[in-house]
Amino acid sequence: MRIRVRQRPRSRRTALRTGVPLTTLALAVAGCGASVTPGATTTSLRNTAATQGTPTPGATSPTPSPAGTGTGTATAHTTPMATATSCTDQTLAGMTTAQRVGQLFMGGINAAKPDQAQLRILRDNHVGSVMLTGRSSAGTAATRKIVDGFRGQADRVGGKQVGLVVATDQEGGKVQVLNGPGFSAMPNGVTQGKKSTTMLRAEAAIWAQQLKRAGVDLNLAPVADVVPASLGTRNIPIGSFQREYGNTPGPVTSHTGAFAAGFKQSGVMTTLKHFPGLGQVIGNTDTTANVVDSVTTSTSASLDPFKSGIQAGSPFVMVSSATYNKIDAQHIAAFSPTVIGQLLRGQMGFKGVVISDDIGNAVAVRSFTPAQRALNFTSAGGDMILTVRPDVIPAMAQAIQTRMGQDASYRAKIDDSVRRILDAKHNAGLLQCG
Repeated sequence: MRIRVRQRPRSRRTALRTGVPLTTLALAVAGCGASVTPGATTTSLRNTAATQGTPTPGATSPTPSPAGTGTGTATAHTTPMATATSCTDQTLAGMTTAQRVGQLFMGGINAAKPDQAQLRILRDNHVGSVMLTGRSSAGTAATRKIVDGFRGQADRVGGKQVGLVVATDQEGGKVQVLNGPGFSAMPNGVTQGKKSTTMLRAEAAIWAQQLKRAGVDLNLAPVADVVPASLGTRNIPIGSFQREYGNTPGPVTSHTGAFAAGFKQSGVMTTLKHFPGLGQVIGNTDTTANVVDSVTTSTSASLDPFKSGIQAGSPFVMVSSATYNKIDAQHIAAFSPTVIGQLLRGQMGFKGVVISDDIGNAVAVRSFTPAQRALNFTSAGGDMILTVRPDVIPAMAQAIQTRMGQDASYRAKIDDSVRRILDAKHNAGLLQCG
């Protein structure tokens, strides 16, 4: 996704119609590469991209909590998996096809001033997740008020609300969507990587508490990309914004682990990104087509941070929109059954939610129609579609529903994706049954 430079502040809504879940909106920014000119610091990278028609890395939308709770984001991983499975199956069985498809989306909404027309699109399409994008300096209390304003519009199944996942891009440095009273000014990845893992975990737990108070359930971070020192700032999506924890797999592995552990401690989910890594590329997929990595293989040491994070229980992994010639030269990673099915699911054993980088506005996917993007990603094994542009969701959702009606095996694949998403929601306290 595109990153927008934070110009203090930087940053997506008509009240959502009751009975429709907002799926994932915000991943786009968090998973994308930076599109802002390095050095800009006043506005969020993602906001800049939106203003200029290009996505900003790190911008994401927040996942809403269950309506009427009046409390912070529920702690993740607090319920037994057996219960989650039974609750998930119960919820899935009661869903219409449109509701199931809606759970596959995360739509971007401006964190500072939600657009009512965009919120209406999310409501009408049963979207189950929202990403807060752009830049906001409103602080935790004001952000919480905004989030609470749309959480109550989530869909109901069997009389129970299917809570929204509210996400955002809160990496630190130039990729920090939420700022203002109650939010710390988080250092960039390079600076975080110089801290001891004990200190980083402790600080991450505090940053997560701040997000939780603001009503955010999921952070589209940490960045697990390894940018070699020989490439440095010439790596536009990561290195030019100092988003990386280090130049070798060791420190990136230890510090992404510490960051994720701190967030888990405070009950906020995290996302490893951008699989299988954006550290070896030059171009930013948010603003450039045909971004290619000709170095990374399925056994590269640069995959270690992802492998370690998956073993530690990461609930989300974001897949990049670059092409990896030595893994699958025919498809961008987000559309690759080899990258998602064989490498991520098979070789690495990932059981959680595979989320795309922004495929709503990124230049990397503009040669595909919105319908093609949705079908390519889900057919390859992806679960959640992140788009910073809610207006492309209707075409995407319709294409998925049509294919489900034509292909039983594809319908089963979609049901599996919805199960994974509902499991994540149940573990985060966003799905109630019984």
